[in-house]
Amino acid sequence: MSGFERRVAFLLAGIFSTRMLGLFMILPVFALYAKQIEGYTPFLTGLALGIYGLTQAFFQIPLGLLSDRIGRKPVIIGGLLVFIIGSVVAAMADNMWGVILGRGLQGAGAIASAVMALAADLTREEHRVKVMALIGISIGASFAVALVIGPLIHGWAGISGIFWFTAILAMVGVVLVVSKVPKPAVSRFRRDAQVEMDWIGQALSHPQLLRLDLSIFILHFILMASFVVMPEFLAAQFTADVASHWKVYLPVLLLSMVVVSPFIFLAEKKQYIKQLLIAAIGLVALTQLAFFQFAASFAGLAFLLLLFFIAFNLLEALLPSLVSKMAPAAHKGTAMGAYSTSQFFGVFLGGIGGGWCVSQWGNESVFLMNMTLALVWLGLILGMTQPDYHSSYLLNVGVMDEQRAKQIATQLTGITGVVEALVIAAEGVAYLKVDLDELDLDALTAYSVSPSEV
Repeated sequence: MSGFERRVAFLLAGIFSTRMLGLFMILPVFALYAKQIEGYTPFLTGLALGIYGLTQAFFQIPLGLLSDRIGRKPVIIGGLLVFIIGSVVAAMADNMWGVILGRGLQGAGAIASAVMALAADLTREEHRVKVMALIGISIGASFAVALVIGPLIHGWAGISGIFWFTAILAMVGVVLVVSKVPKPAVSRFRRDAQVEMDWIGQALSHPQLLRLDLSIFILHFILMASFVVMPEFLAAQFTADVASHWKVYLPVLLLSMVVVSPFIFLAEKKQYIKQLLIAAIGLVALTQLAFFQFAASFAGLAFLLLLFFIAFNLLEALLPSLVSKMAPAAHKGTAMGAYSTSQFFGVFLGGIGGGWCVSQWGNESVFLMNMTLALVWLGLILGMTQPDYHSSYLLNVGVMDEQRAKQIATQLTGITGVVEALVIAAEGVAYLKVDLDELDLDALTAYSVSPSEV
């Protein structure tokens, strides 16, 4: 990547991840604090945690389409401003419904699609996968950081302080978008990063992609339902105050990341993705059963948290990779849009499902519900076809007529290592699936029409 592209990638990753950081920071503390809020019920606690997923799911694709019409930066700035308003509403709320309204507004500032589209506008085709991967990594990092700093800020300024801090982060994001993020010379639809509305039905009915959509739905359902009760479990076993809970989350998260790293290598290089996916889902199911049975000591709870986050982090890495492998090369953006929407619906229903279980049968029932879902999920993945291990690759071949595009696509599929090729004439882009171990890169890049340095 050029220096310009690296700068854009880090800027957009930072802007997007700070927003996600704000959404995640209340997870490790809110269930404890909620009991002090007027109108508290376990169900409303779960709704407050998960409501942002509902509004995010509804708004992310429409706002991405709006960015095609009015520009990326106005939509991103507008989304961050809505997020700020939601944070302020939640910070000033004195009852549960005020917090719920604020969290819903936070989710309504859905900028994911517009950020991805802007990243595509500002980077060359051959480097776009790296930029998208960096943004994805930043989201995962923001979750880990949020679980650590959320309790610290709560200890210093309470839940309202978390929401005020979130608003400040989003304000910084607005300043960066206005002053540092470049305006693209050309904004146009890019099918590797955006949703094609005429293909969304096929994405949702594709047997293998649907399994992955349901996978991310269930994973985030389980995560959000768990955090309806996990703060209480930890508070009961860890004698320090809530502000010190970061001392549990930090080593657990760091160690889980260290453990997961070699498994990600095995998944990709040794082609064990399905096997590791099944093992990780099985581990999720086992930890949920164990939380129900063996979380009566601090050491036991901490160990189970470690196992859960090992499985969670591995699944968070494997599932998007599988979407990229399973989706047709020219429809990856639509497949990822459906996948992300499924994730946010999982967040929403996990929150209210966890709250409802607590209100009906108590805290432990949440883990039984989660275990049941994980077993259903395991059955879905056992029936999944073994994925291929081909990578997405984009090539700028220049705008041309349809006949020439078909000729170029045929020629590209004749290159060693190219498995699939589709050339979109009007875009001047070749969407490829390639075997990186066999790819004749010199023969492939001979077809590239390099634009001027971005």
